[in-house]
Amino acid sequence: MAKLNPIKSYQMWINGKWVAALSGATREITDPGNGDLIARVPEAGPKDVALAIDAARQAFDAGPWRKTSALDRGKYLFKIADAIRREGQFLAELEVRNCGKPLAEAEFDVADAANCFEFYGGLATKIHGETMSVPANSISYVVREPVGVCGQIIPWNYPLMMAAWKLAPALAAGNVCVLKPSELTPITALELARIIETVGLPPGVVNIITGPGAGAGEELASNPKVDKIAFTGGTVTGRKIMVAASSNLKKISLELGGKNPNIVFADADFEAAVDGALFGAFANQGEVCSAGSRLLIEKSIHADFVAALIKKVPRVKLGHGLTPGVKMGALISADHLKKVENYIKIGISEGAKLVCGGRRPMGAEFEKGNFLEPTIFDHVTPQMRVGREEIFGPVLSIIPFESESQAIQIANDTEYGLAAGVWTKNVNRGLRVIHSIRAGITWLNTYHPTFNEMPWGGYKQSGIGRELGLHGIEAYLEIKQVNINLDETPIGWY
Repeated sequence: MAKLNPIKSYQMWINGKWVAALSGATREITDPGNGDLIARVPEAGPKDVALAIDAARQAFDAGPWRKTSALDRGKYLFKIADAIRREGQFLAELEVRNCGKPLAEAEFDVADAANCFEFYGGLATKIHGETMSVPANSISYVVREPVGVCGQIIPWNYPLMMAAWKLAPALAAGNVCVLKPSELTPITALELARIIETVGLPPGVVNIITGPGAGAGEELASNPKVDKIAFTGGTVTGRKIMVAASSNLKKISLELGGKNPNIVFADADFEAAVDGALFGAFANQGEVCSAGSRLLIEKSIHADFVAALIKKVPRVKLGHGLTPGVKMGALISADHLKKVENYIKIGISEGAKLVCGGRRPMGAEFEKGNFLEPTIFDHVTPQMRVGREEIFGPVLSIIPFESESQAIQIANDTEYGLAAGVWTKNVNRGLRVIHSIRAGITWLNTYHPTFNEMPWGGYKQSGIGRELGLHGIEAYLEIKQVNINLDETPIGWY
């Protein structure tokens, strides 16, 4: 394990300089697995955010970034990717200590962040336009240009990876950014700022501020000098950001919540589906917008499948994310733990059958952390709150179904439309069901794989727009029409 400074004081990265908050206020950052104090970071207010926005505005309007070639923009991103890989183990362990997840998952997240910067580094030179020559004696063409100043707000469940998802496409397209990580998990974003400093990005191109949504996030979403706001997080906050962004009709990208169905048919590969259901529900402690938190099981295998799930749950080893063999870590905070526990109480009161977990684990290693056992409710109905509302924790709600049409109806009976999974050996049925489900990310006979090359986002109240892939860079581009008249003869209109 890398030697990590137990308590480090950070500063924000604004206009190519490390700065404290104007007020001098700081926030203490703790390890959710044991409560240890690990860092102090500035607590930015609206004036700090305004300074970062002004720096970005200046960098875009008058700085060298707009004149930097696409080839050179890509080279910067390649350098960032290489630096992330060189420091991968350090960053992964820091991610564990900041947000609680197991080390194996954090290592994957860091690798994915590096791959994301590399993917968009290559894509920077692939931004193409269009041409046409109608009517006669004219040429018209389309160019794609950067949006401008992009405000970006990311959540606490995938801090470094979400920073990459936001920054990489925006920079590849030629934009400048003000990134605000969650006030709970800012550390790896600030370490990313250090990496950005070392690769020599011009001042103001990337600014990373730390502070709460109230004040810092609100200023970023409402400030008229910001051209676009991109947000990943809860649907309630997403609505507030839409309202704030309307002040100057900012472009918006929103990746929001989900209550995602994972459907298992009787003809599925039984063992693979059991593994997939557990991983879909309990990966990253269930703190995943795309978690398969609604497990729909065909009635003919329902009892056997639930029994198999319960038998395998003890393999989900619980503990601090840096402990070898741990498969599920701590929840992000004591407040969030209480919120999830309240949903467990709600499920019991609604009449769902608690068949597994639902308690804080016993033992000295768990006393100071925000730990919760993997929890499974059976015989959930689609009307129950535990079957409808996003819990964002290790709570799986099982809903039996009798027919394909009923499974589709239950799957679509939600305000969300982010993700869905289907398990069946009948490929025709699998594709038929997937095409009937209103969700933006779907899997057949697997759950959770994510690719930088493919679009990510949802239907309905799960968001607006897409991240990743070609769609991710399109979200950071404006389209300009240019018309050239080749006929020098006056039009003779008057």
